[in-house]
Amino acid sequence: MNILAPRLRGSRWLDLCSGSGVMGCEAIERGVSAVFAVERDNRCAKICIQNLNAVAVQCEPKPLIKVVRRDLLGWLKKRWRDDPFDFIYFDPPYDRNLYQSALKLLGQGSWIRRDGVLICEHRSGQEPDCTSDWTVLDRRCYGTSSLLLLSPPEHSLHGGTGSRPPQTGQ
Repeated sequence: MNILAPRLRGSRWLDLCSGSGVMGCEAIERGVSAVFAVERDNRCAKICIQNLNAVAVQCEPKPLIKVVRRDLLGWLKKRWRDDPFDFIYFDPPYDRNLYQSALKLLGQGSWIRRDGVLICEHRSGQEPDCTSDWTVLDRRCYGTSSLLLLSPPEHSLHGGTGSRPPQTGQ
């Protein structure tokens, strides 16, 4: 979040495979205007909405919050017809092989703004294959988890997301 913090205030955040919603909560605390979360598991989705609302109640103005309980790929296939997101956080179960399909669907739709960033969390040492559809902006390694910051090639940001050079984490 510290990498993204300067750009979060007033932005729109999409949390894919949101689980308890902790990343959306972090985004709310840093001033996003909207959080959309997608979670397949009904119990997790209920916890997610509770957590997001608990954090948002302290905000003025209160951000828009929407939690969708759906299968990720099925939801992404419907295409997005609303305002695109500034940030998409994607943290799927590492062993479900969702990366390639989800990245393809996200790249085909109007999910992300021209200068938006897709943050893809993955198991360290097992970076997802982004094919040629995405441009790697940055890589960060945090123990057993790593982050891959991506932008569609036609939306690529020259210079990355901050003042630090891209990290390999390896």
